[in-house]
Amino acid sequence: MEVTATEFKKNLGKYLTLVNKEEIIITRNGIPIAQISPPKKKSIVNQLIGIIPDDGYSLDDARMERLLRNEDSI
Repeated sequence: MEVTATEFKKNLGKYLTLVNKEEIIITRNGIPIAQISPPKKKSIVNQLIGIIPDDGYSLDDARMERLLRNEDSI
């Protein structure tokens, strides 16, 4: 869907809802200036990249740590 910058500004809420269904290309003077698309869904594993240290700390280590932490709170 193409929409002018003015139309996009006037109806921002409408287009934020529509972007979940299709990409929106914003134009100014007939020239595309921006493209709005829905965010890509990340898997849980990809969300953890950078959180779990990379020094031999495995997912099993993280799971055990979480279980022990929850066990202590009971």
